[in-house]
Amino acid sequence: MVRGKTELKRIENSTNRQVTFSKRRSGLLKKAFELSVLCDAEIALIVFSPTGKLYEFSSCSGINKTIERYLTIGRETCLEENVKLMTDESTSELRKKVEFLEESRRRLLGESLDSCSTEELDQVERQLERSLRSIRVRKSTLLNEHIDQLKEKEKKLTRANTELRKK
Repeated sequence: MVRGKTELKRIENSTNRQVTFSKRRSGLLKKAFELSVLCDAEIALIVFSPTGKLYEFSSCSGINKTIERYLTIGRETCLEENVKLMTDESTSELRKKVEFLEESRRRLLGESLDSCSTEELDQVERQLERSLRSIRVRKSTLLNEHIDQLKEKEKKLTRANTELRKK
């Protein structure tokens, strides 16, 4: 006969909660022991009860040695694996971005257009028009600023010329 699935939520009755904790803790410690024996694995298990009592299991010479080993070897290995994984993901993402940007650049320069559909060509045309508008706006701004500077310079020179004529 199969047991029904237990709903995972906090047990409200404190007596039932304590009994369940004790049984589950014993089962967890038993599984940790079995795993260490069957697979020759080094296991350290730390459990704090709701009242704050400490329960621990270590398959080797002591839980402190296992924790020290984790702190020295485990974190370094984990960090190296994470860095490698992140580097591999970043590299592949960057390659894809570079390829996309190179293709976009070629299209904007009018190269590699043979494989483009009409919609893609329309998109390239719209992008070029937007770029051209931005360039013209920037050019106009720069020219207006330059004209304003020249007008200011002209006013200064006119004032200086007027003063020289008075003298």
